[in-house]
Amino acid sequence: MRHTPDEALQLVIHNDDRTPWAFVVELIRSLFSRSEAEAEALTATVSQQGKAVCGSYPSAVAKAMLDTAQERIKAAGHPLRITALPGGTEHAPTPDQPEQASSNKKFKYAYEAIGWHFAGLAHDEIFATSRQFPGHMRADVQAALDKLFSISPIRFFGLYEQHRYETLTYAALTKDGQYAVTISAAQYQDVDIGESEPIKCLNNGLWLNRDGALPYAVVLSFHREYGRDAGTCVEIAVPAGEGGVALVDRCFSELEAAINDARSYRGKVLSLETEDDYSGRSKGVMVHRLPQVQREAVILPQRTLQLLDRNVIRFIESREALRRLGQSTRKGILLYGPPGTGKTHTIRYLAANLPGHTTLIITAGQMGLLSHYMTLARLLQPAMVVIEDVDLIARDRENMGSPCEESLLNTLLNEMDGLKDNADILFILTTNRPEQLEGALTGRPGRIDQAIEVPLPDDDSREKLVRLYGGGLKLSDKIVGEAVARTKGVSAAFIKELMRRAAQTTIMRGDGEAVTPGDLAEALDDMLFTGGRLNVRLLGGAPDESGY
Repeated sequence: MRHTPDEALQLVIHNDDRTPWAFVVELIRSLFSRSEAEAEALTATVSQQGKAVCGSYPSAVAKAMLDTAQERIKAAGHPLRITALPGGTEHAPTPDQPEQASSNKKFKYAYEAIGWHFAGLAHDEIFATSRQFPGHMRADVQAALDKLFSISPIRFFGLYEQHRYETLTYAALTKDGQYAVTISAAQYQDVDIGESEPIKCLNNGLWLNRDGALPYAVVLSFHREYGRDAGTCVEIAVPAGEGGVALVDRCFSELEAAINDARSYRGKVLSLETEDDYSGRSKGVMVHRLPQVQREAVILPQRTLQLLDRNVIRFIESREALRRLGQSTRKGILLYGPPGTGKTHTIRYLAANLPGHTTLIITAGQMGLLSHYMTLARLLQPAMVVIEDVDLIARDRENMGSPCEESLLNTLLNEMDGLKDNADILFILTTNRPEQLEGALTGRPGRIDQAIEVPLPDDDSREKLVRLYGGGLKLSDKIVGEAVARTKGVSAAFIKELMRRAAQTTIMRGDGEAVTPGDLAEALDDMLFTGGRLNVRLLGGAPDESGY
């Protein structure tokens, strides 16, 4: 079948005498937005005449509807056949299908299309109801709109926005004259949700649909306020009356349910993007593609690993049982220790190994967005909320931090305290300076359930780190032993850098694999001696403890 891209296509259902009557009725009712009576009548036509035209649609819309129909038929295991034919090759739509007969009618302005759709109704006989959703839910809103309104609309239009900070509303679309809103090509923006392909989200749109005999319109737009996040606004316009009220309530109920079902960001590692100016307003959600960290790559003393397992991994596994026993399922963990010991690495391990959990990473500079993060955490729970370097905002009150710091501290503690006991939210706070936190957190006990020290690596841990970060290098037991002996008191980050420098030395020597005592000595000399004490501290060494 050949046709031009803009040519209308008719969707035709063919009788096979085997597909159940009820399946055909439900398919016509849901896919083609027909009432129960209309679906029954069309099914009878299919049975009596061998086929029936269900509607005429623009080519792209018809193809999408045909794909959806075939997926449903295949999933149900029926032989029902639906074909798409160029408009006019089958019998014309029946008189009770005026919207399909006019599907190719051209409009320049939105008010013209709305007037055609609500033919015979005055403006004051139609009412509109809107709902606003946060900007970071844009991908989920789009998925819900696609599911509910985009499968079989009578017509869909993109809209030209003349003024950036003016929210498009149904009322604005009904204006004529110099303020008339022009119909334009649909405008999409790619939104990354951490999958192989981004979600294509509409900037705006106008759907003209029908629920049985009741026409209705759906308007999608950005709700903008200068200097604030752009939210997503969905507005539904219907004829006044009980039927319209019921339709609006049902549409918004189904829309919110579809948004909750979508959860485009569930189970991923997220942070909120911020503007580069002083306001710190969020632009959207950033998905982090962190490397997978296996348990064997978490090099910590055995006692620390056991404490981590009991208070995080085993706790998560016990949540349902705890809930049945009336116990709280929320939890707060403090990871503390010197820089470079593996706190961030440990968080990456947890993020990769807590099944079904969404991880939200908050830096100290983003604490002003904490309420936005907590909204996401509640929506996407079970969630792990990570606040790194918390000492930068939660300082000991006796030190009399600035009013801003005190406010941020209280905000954090209040959010932790305000969670319901059955909330599946885990807080992980990290700090290099636990002494600056003690007074603040002990003054509000119960927010942190367990403090876990991430210490400098002991002899056994340093050996494992040397072998782990050695990668493809050939390391004899003698070299490993020497590296362990000469790195007492250093951090895991120091050993990682040591192995990289040893590898570089072998490459410069022309080998590129086997590490010699000279290679190790040269790397250690650069790191511990030549650069001075500042260099040692920058690399995570401890010259005072190691004697270098």
